[in-house]
Amino acid sequence: MGGGGQLADTPEPGSSRDAGVFTWEEVQKHSSRKDQWLVINRKVYNITQWTKRHPGGSSVISLYAGEDATEAFTAFHPDLNFVRKFLKPLLIGELAAAEPSQDPNKNIAIIQDFERLRVQAEKDGLFKTKPLFFCLHLGHILLLEILAWTLVWLWGTGWTVTLLCAALLATSQAQAGWLQHDFGHLSVFKKSRWNHLVHKFVIGHLKGASASWWNHLHYRHHSKPNVLDKDPDVNMSGLFVLGAVQPVEYGIKKIKHMPYNHQHQYFFLLGPPLLIPVVFNLQILTTMISRRDWVDLSWAMTYYIRYYFCFVPLYGFWGSFALQLFARFLESHWFVWVTQMNHLPMEMEHEKRQDWMTTQLLSTCNVEQSFFNDWFSGHLNFQIEHHLFPRMPRHNYHLVAPQVRALCEKHGIPYEMKSLWRGMVDVVRSLKKSGDLWLDAYLHK
Repeated sequence: MGGGGQLADTPEPGSSRDAGVFTWEEVQKHSSRKDQWLVINRKVYNITQWTKRHPGGSSVISLYAGEDATEAFTAFHPDLNFVRKFLKPLLIGELAAAEPSQDPNKNIAIIQDFERLRVQAEKDGLFKTKPLFFCLHLGHILLLEILAWTLVWLWGTGWTVTLLCAALLATSQAQAGWLQHDFGHLSVFKKSRWNHLVHKFVIGHLKGASASWWNHLHYRHHSKPNVLDKDPDVNMSGLFVLGAVQPVEYGIKKIKHMPYNHQHQYFFLLGPPLLIPVVFNLQILTTMISRRDWVDLSWAMTYYIRYYFCFVPLYGFWGSFALQLFARFLESHWFVWVTQMNHLPMEMEHEKRQDWMTTQLLSTCNVEQSFFNDWFSGHLNFQIEHHLFPRMPRHNYHLVAPQVRALCEKHGIPYEMKSLWRGMVDVVRSLKKSGDLWLDAYLHK
């Protein structure tokens, strides 16, 4: 068979397994880096060799090694029949008839009800795109960039004009960030390849970043949101401790890379100001070079060529560099507050292997809908709906939200909604709470 599709090992003497028929206990044993199986619709696949060729990245599919990946498979892939062609060589068997279709920790009633909701949303056309929406969004991004340059060209490089220019560039960058997010999630075009192509244009030419870098990080986040050691968005490299579990673990082990009991204060110095202009820029550059991703690097270079071609005649090289850095600084504040208010105050735990809906709801919350909130957050104020239906065009989130809320009420799953201000305040409160937990464990446990 093709890569990863080698036959399963011969059963040990006395094994209850027939050839090509497995129990969950047997599947769960194959979850190491060099030996990975997963289950989709009761079929068992050996993905050990395939992970390296997986278009979404090896780390994403590996997150489901040893467990049922049916819901994630359905959520992420727009053309299931096309993707199944790649699965055929990897098939090694199926679950035994007596085995449940899902992992033991998953709620079958929730899974079935959510699948009915997803199918109904498909029938109601909620996965269909309104092209005009995305055309207008792209248009207003380009308009902001043109306006920023025109202001300086007409009225000079004084401080007031420069600050206004930086604000316009930061707004353009933030909105381009939401737009690349749409294409990255394959939620605009029916054909994946068109989404991938335009994604490279938006994130590369409009933002100077890498589509591959974004895909490998962001899909891991969606697969296991707020799961410690699996979601890259909660990997703070020792600068912060998050949630209720990690701070206690750090405290008990006497880990003190930073004074975590003050993290709610130094967050304002290290978080919003530095994430995009320093952390992301370095990550993107090193990732493209280390992976020899020359396509993404070429796209990113077109952004910098265009930017400096436009602004060097006005500001000179170093002035243009300072303007860009300041615009990134402003954008970084925007990005951090919007993205963290939906996740950081929510539950953060080690892997529990819960069903898709429960996993997403416990790790996400919404911010109230308004025209401004929708625009300001790129509709990520509907973070719950976005995580449940990552391929759904964002202009339809508000249409499926009442059905999601009703399903949550039926199964007793919290559906949390906040104001924009409370969402931001809760970020700081959460950091302080986690810091206090760390200090208590550090001193007393």
